[in-house]
Amino acid sequence: MAARHADTLRDLLAAVDPSHDAPFLLDADGHVLLTYAGAARRSAQWAHALAAHGARPGERVAMQVAKSVEALMVYLACVRAGYVLLPMNTGYTAGEVAHLVGDAEPVVVLDDASLATIGAEADALPTELDVHPAGPDDLAAILYTSGTTGRPKGAMLSQRNLASNSATLAELWGFTTGDVLLHALPIFHTHGLFVATNCTVANGSSMVFLDRFDADEVLRALPRCSVMMGVPTFYTRLLAHPGFDAVACASVRLFVSGSAPLLASVHHEFRERTGHAILERYGMTETSMLTSNPLHGERRPGTVGPPLPGVDVRVVDEHGVEVATGEVGGVEVRGPNVFRGYWRRPELNDTEFTADGWFRTGDVGRFDAEGYLHLVGRSKDLVISGGLNVYPVEVEAVIDELPGVLESAVIGVPDPDFGEAVVAVVVAAPGAVVDPVDVRQAARRQLAPFKVPKHVHVVEALPRNAMGKVEKAALRTRFANETGETGETGETGGRR
Repeated sequence: MAARHADTLRDLLAAVDPSHDAPFLLDADGHVLLTYAGAARRSAQWAHALAAHGARPGERVAMQVAKSVEALMVYLACVRAGYVLLPMNTGYTAGEVAHLVGDAEPVVVLDDASLATIGAEADALPTELDVHPAGPDDLAAILYTSGTTGRPKGAMLSQRNLASNSATLAELWGFTTGDVLLHALPIFHTHGLFVATNCTVANGSSMVFLDRFDADEVLRALPRCSVMMGVPTFYTRLLAHPGFDAVACASVRLFVSGSAPLLASVHHEFRERTGHAILERYGMTETSMLTSNPLHGERRPGTVGPPLPGVDVRVVDEHGVEVATGEVGGVEVRGPNVFRGYWRRPELNDTEFTADGWFRTGDVGRFDAEGYLHLVGRSKDLVISGGLNVYPVEVEAVIDELPGVLESAVIGVPDPDFGEAVVAVVVAAPGAVVDPVDVRQAARRQLAPFKVPKHVHVVEALPRNAMGKVEKAALRTRFANETGETGETGETGGRR
């Protein structure tokens, strides 16, 4: 399917226009919060207000605020006025924010208080705006990586990076003017801010704009929605809701999941409950989306689908040589969606990019015979035990299929004999009891001995970041010096 062409966000988001009176944002009950014409007027006021506080085309505007219509207007103001947006995770501490602000040096920093203050000032400002003629290579946004393994890095995303990717997705996923997207994602992240929002605006369609995910509110909104984008946690919470069934989502044509791996068991249960196969895709802060299961065709549980049109993905060995189909290696990518590099970190160009211009994602994966990409894990999560490579996803897949197991995370911890020991951290399903000894015995039946966890810890829940990704670094720290095959951690009973 040929993707529509868009070189800049100005081109892509042309629906934000004073003459376009179609609904843009709706609440859970379907009431119109803002039309496209209203968004054009309000974002123009915000552009003028930010200019009054020093913003100019190419300057950075940082924002750490609660999700709101006004916050979304700041994004549109930056797009239309040529400012570079720096959205910051609402969970960042004051120290983390200070570090990012010191690194990016924005001319305006918005928190909830200043959003309200400057927003009030904007009420008296003009509703017309001469839209900045941004070029394809102009910087549009800086998104910092989570920094869970070191110093945060600011990914520089150009107008072309964001516009081309959103245009491709809108086409590939069949977006039309009549679609209504259920938006319960945060807007400090690629998924909610660029994928969900841009796919909607690119077609002049509507969004039910929720400030957060709440299963009751989502169920109230679903009958008037045709598309939902979410993280895996959204779908597990819907499945846990007694009111969620095929009738509740009869109007929905597409459920999309990303930002973290979707368990195959969740995929199967969702399909059995609703008749819908969740479409899982794969992307990164630095690249936006890279692959997607098909809109029309088989959506394979445990895979993230083939590469997007115009995006190249390869799997290579440690020498940078492309491996054969089915073999595991490092995932590298290139395309118009791949970022320009890290803000003020030119030394990383040689380590993060290959000599022939491919970005090293840090993910480990393999292609199957039909061209679907299977992600095995992060290269930094690879466990090397006794000199042998253990890919956590392979072990997790075995454990997750065991009776009574809700989910698991496999990590490596220091071991004086093997270098690293394979450790499994397991969450029991509600009401179930998981015996660590049983987990190891089951793993022995299906895995090579070096892949079998040497220790198993049963915990109440896995630590996750704001986008639902399991924080394995936190698990490695927690269990670095503990054994747990028979539950010495004191959490052997699972949920009760």
